[in-house]
Amino acid sequence: MFGGFGLYCNGVFFAIIADGCVYFKTNATTVDAFKARGMQPFKPSAKQTLKNYYEVPAEILEDEDQLAEWAKRASASDK
Repeated sequence: MFGGFGLYCNGVFFAIIADGCVYFKTNATTVDAFKARGMQPFKPSAKQTLKNYYEVPAEILEDEDQLAEWAKRASASDK
């Protein structure tokens, strides 16, 4: 997918791994936490941007408890 990998939880597509980065699905409630940390949306090409998938900050990736919480929010972002 987009030259990367997709992650699913209970049949819900919630994350993309591409070019050494992890992107979580966002919604109106969760996107501000990504933007506040200066994270950018996923751009699989120069002409395409997936505005509902944002890069996960390094400090979140390095903290398993926070990573699990952010992943739960991403996998529930359609609910």
